Amino acid sequence: MKGYTKPLLIIFFVLLADQVLKTWIKTNMYLGQEFKIIGNWFIIHFTENNGMAFGLEFGGEFGKLSLSLFRIAAVAGIGYALHYLIQKKYHRGLILNVALIFSGAVGNIIDSVLYGKIYGYEGWFHGRVVDMFYFPILQGNFPAWVPIWGGEDFIFFRPVFNIADAAISVGVVIILIYQKTYFKEEVKEEIGPNNEIVED
Repeated sequence: MKGYTKPLLIIFFVLLADQVLKTWIKTNMYLGQEFKIIGNWFIIHFTENNGMAFGLEFGGEFGKLSLSLFRIAAVAGIGYALHYLIQKKYHRGLILNVALIFSGAVGNIIDSVLYGKIYGYEGWFHGRVVDMFYFPILQGNFPAWVPIWGGEDFIFFRPVFNIADAAISVGVVIILIYQKTYFKEEVKEEIGPNNEIVED
């Protein structure tokens, strides 16, 4: 179990926080209900989506089933990759961030696979992902001269998301930022006539 303790703790606590919050939201709020945490820019807003992270959709019943199965296959792949990274003693930061991504993916799979059946609105693999964090920090209108969106409303940050989405995003962003450190190759010193040890 050496090397597995911290990744497993991350997975456990992210999943626990994600599912506890989703269950509370699902059982104590009605769809569309919201309340403000900090002014108008940090809001708990109960919404559900049939698709991917941040409310992106993958339409139709067949699409929903396909997405659920794809998620399961992807999580199996990420789980194997995490095991491989630990076994091969890759950079600890990389391992912990992959654990974050894995925990987030599993968190949303639980919704997708189980929630429809648990809450009685659909069958297995047709559940909707519960989202709640909404940060409409900036709101306004695009200037008329802006191509395509000129005159339309804009909100930043528009997507509503959950702890699992945040875990995936944080893991991916940190890996991208530190990729040179995580994937640094060891340069082996070449043996040449000038660096050979000559014995008498």
